[in-house]
Amino acid sequence: MASTSLLLPLAIIFFFFFLLPNSLHATSFSIDLIHRDSPRSPFYNPSDSLSDRMSRAIRLSNSRMDYFHSTISNTSTNISSNVLPNGGSYLMTISLGTPPVQFLAIADTGSDLIWTQCSPCKSCYHQDAPLFDPTKSSTYGNLSCDSSACSALRLSSCIDSSCQYSYSYGDKSYTQGALASETLGLSGSEFQKIAFGCGYNNDGTFNSRTAGLVGLGGGPLSLISQLSSSIGGKFAYCLVPFTKNTSSSRMDFGDSAVVSGNGVVSTPLISRQGRETYFFLTLQKITVGTNSISLPQGPQGNIIIDSGTTFTFLPTSVYQQLLSALKNSINLQPVQGPSQNGLELCYQSGTGSNIPDLKFGFDGAEVVLGFLNTFVPVGQNVSCAAFRPSQSLSIYGNVAQQNFKIGYDLPNMKVAFQPTDCTNN
Repeated sequence: MASTSLLLPLAIIFFFFFLLPNSLHATSFSIDLIHRDSPRSPFYNPSDSLSDRMSRAIRLSNSRMDYFHSTISNTSTNISSNVLPNGGSYLMTISLGTPPVQFLAIADTGSDLIWTQCSPCKSCYHQDAPLFDPTKSSTYGNLSCDSSACSALRLSSCIDSSCQYSYSYGDKSYTQGALASETLGLSGSEFQKIAFGCGYNNDGTFNSRTAGLVGLGGGPLSLISQLSSSIGGKFAYCLVPFTKNTSSSRMDFGDSAVVSGNGVVSTPLISRQGRETYFFLTLQKITVGTNSISLPQGPQGNIIIDSGTTFTFLPTSVYQQLLSALKNSINLQPVQGPSQNGLELCYQSGTGSNIPDLKFGFDGAEVVLGFLNTFVPVGQNVSCAAFRPSQSLSIYGNVAQQNFKIGYDLPNMKVAFQPTDCTNN
């Protein structure tokens, strides 16, 4: 029997399709997703070693795990998260206003709100790009306190009938300002009346090289949800391997996001009422060779699929069984990885042919992971298993998603996987 907790609430569907109208110049378009460690990223530091980058990825992955756990388990509307606001794995370019002002923002699949710093700013962190000036845009408008977008905020207030937003992070960073509507541009396509946060009071650990954040979650204020009626509720991405960071990953919207052809498998997308930001899947088992590891029985939707988390987090008992099964299946002697990264199962690089395929058995879909989805390079000639233990929830991270085109079909509530060379996609 289907549970109401597994369905998108009717109010959210109504919000998607009727309360946030958009104007689309194309039914299909694509954007680049730039990994923060890519040479195209302003965060790129050529002096960083693989070990430095992997240690940072572990720290940021642990932060996102803490964030997801706090928001899912916290029933309060005043949520202060432990996520690092400058810790997204991917960046994207958007524009706001008429005439359009372009800037680079963090692309975050773990949140919903789109926001940027605005002038005149009461208290803003330094950013390299000019602040967005709403007085210079002919399409800017503040949203009222009784608007549906304002009602979708976790924490809001009202000044002269205009909606004010407030969002704080666990490291004491925060953004506050006016909830407004504006024309938003993506890769040559424009969308009108997009709700976003015009931040006048922002401070903390935000980085000067980005000018805000684009929420790509499933909640009503996310970019995905606000474009839903224009893109048919469909989006997809193809993440290039960690070792191919000179290429950009790609995110498709609309018709180009349909995943079809050889090798496609699909699994139900699970939405939990009150937790629509996150995309849940049901993982039933993991297979290493002939060794099958069952996940603990429970309700559907036991793992979050997230492109912003590097590693895959599994229940501690499952994690331990997986590492044991991998070790028993690989006829090689493990080596010691860099002590600071905490990854437990490491081998000399160049041993990929000795690694068995790892099969993630989702509900109705078996996704086969190869070496690059299972092990990550952490230093000179050393690769380690890209998994972490968790005492709370599970996350299917972006290493496991590399070289797959992964399509989200929100009207039909399903996610499709297709093995793809994302460097040529």
